[in-house]
Amino acid sequence: MSSAHTASAVAITVGNGPLTIDNVVAVARHGASVVLDGAALERMAATRAVIDALADDTEPHYGVSTGFGALATRHIPVELRAQLQRSLVRSHAAGSGPEVEREVVRALMLLRLATLATGRTGIRPEVALTYAAMLTAAITPVVHEYGSLGCSGDLAPLAHCALAAMGEGPVRLADGTLTEASTALRDNGIEPIVLREKEGLALINGTDGMLGMLCLAIADLRHLLRVADLTTAMSVEGLLGTDHVFAADLHALRPQPGQALSAANIVRLMADSPIRHSHDADDCPRVQDAYSLRCAPQVTGAARDTVEHAARVAAYELASAIDNPVVTLDGRVESNGNFHGAPVAYVLDFLAIVTADVASMSERRTDRFLDRTRSNGLPAFLAGDPGVDSGHMIAQYTQAAIVSELKRLAAPASVDSIPSSAMQEDHVSMGWSAGRKLRRSVDGLTRVLAIELLTAARGLGLRAPLLPSPATGAVVAALREGVPGAGPDRFLAPEIEYAVHLVSSGRALAAAEAVTGPLA
Repeated sequence: MSSAHTASAVAITVGNGPLTIDNVVAVARHGASVVLDGAALERMAATRAVIDALADDTEPHYGVSTGFGALATRHIPVELRAQLQRSLVRSHAAGSGPEVEREVVRALMLLRLATLATGRTGIRPEVALTYAAMLTAAITPVVHEYGSLGCSGDLAPLAHCALAAMGEGPVRLADGTLTEASTALRDNGIEPIVLREKEGLALINGTDGMLGMLCLAIADLRHLLRVADLTTAMSVEGLLGTDHVFAADLHALRPQPGQALSAANIVRLMADSPIRHSHDADDCPRVQDAYSLRCAPQVTGAARDTVEHAARVAAYELASAIDNPVVTLDGRVESNGNFHGAPVAYVLDFLAIVTADVASMSERRTDRFLDRTRSNGLPAFLAGDPGVDSGHMIAQYTQAAIVSELKRLAAPASVDSIPSSAMQEDHVSMGWSAGRKLRRSVDGLTRVLAIELLTAARGLGLRAPLLPSPATGAVVAALREGVPGAGPDRFLAPEIEYAVHLVSSGRALAAAEAVTGPLA
């Protein structure tokens, strides 16, 4: 769940079938190299012949012999068509704002390459080979946050990548060094592309940026929702809650698949807990726990099901050839609207909603630990000496601030549309914007769950001499490698960051799964 580039010996083959989410993560996040399937190269050569046959045609063909967007009525003479493609890329590389993360740019380039490899865009094989070489050499074009409306593709982000393939504009190397594209290509033995008919358009007309962000978010959320089950188990245990409500037969009464998986995870994580067994008596006054404990599988489970719905949408997109116009299987060159990002934008927004809600429930569990009237015997704010010490009081403030932002980020981007290109593009998806805010949401959820883990671990420690379950105890032990237990107030920010890294790196979940086996 890091945007850092780390080299990988794995090679992903493009063009021998749809990519998977795991393929995207391997290239984008872990630096896997890329090779093109031989059959894909043959497909591209065959459809390029169709475009070449149209190059001298006196009839206009969009993207080959016309302008673009609202300028599509302009017929471009043969001698200006190479300039047409260069001008398209240069003018559309108009992004602004902060640089987009390396992993997003690599995902974007990989997914554009996958569409090129379908043979439906009409580009020459050497164009695709240049993109593959850039990915393998870890040459990452500088792409800016603002510029895409999510319709006619992620135009500006993709144009910055195409510009780099032409040997123009800034790029970053594997170690993050900023340099010129011409220098990076030369140093890696890559010849800059000289674009021909339609090729500039084929390189920028896709939903690849928003789809890349969707794939990365799905991978992250699949991990984080298991972490949410873990922090729930730690909180239920530390607050002297019951695991009876997570019984399989109760959840079978409402056969939502994600709910059953989350409940089963919590049961496994709490198994053999001395803390839990300490209050499993006939005279226990607890009748039922608060919703943030008792209903956690219903919320986290619904989030799981939403993520899997998004994964199905992503799978359809990964099997798609997004371009306009396209070269059909029978050799026609046809305009279409498949570049519209609505399917991806909707699920990006949907995931931001469930991310905010899972975080909101996590924050409520944390708050219960800190309130001595609701924590079942724990000191106020889990402080060493309440009043002198504030304990985790302000850690919860940090959590609450993040949750508040996540609620704002849950407002959908896809309901907005600002017409562009002189009203030719009069309805756009804003899918890129939905992807950008989802990335912030995923980061926020990581931090919220980390603070719950940090707080629950302190609460579990304060139940001594009773011990937590073997699984949650293993997580506490992993945390204790860098964060001591309860005591006088300390500088808290580094401890929060240690917990964030414990969650984001996968170490927290791995510690628990070393006891339970893989969680669902």
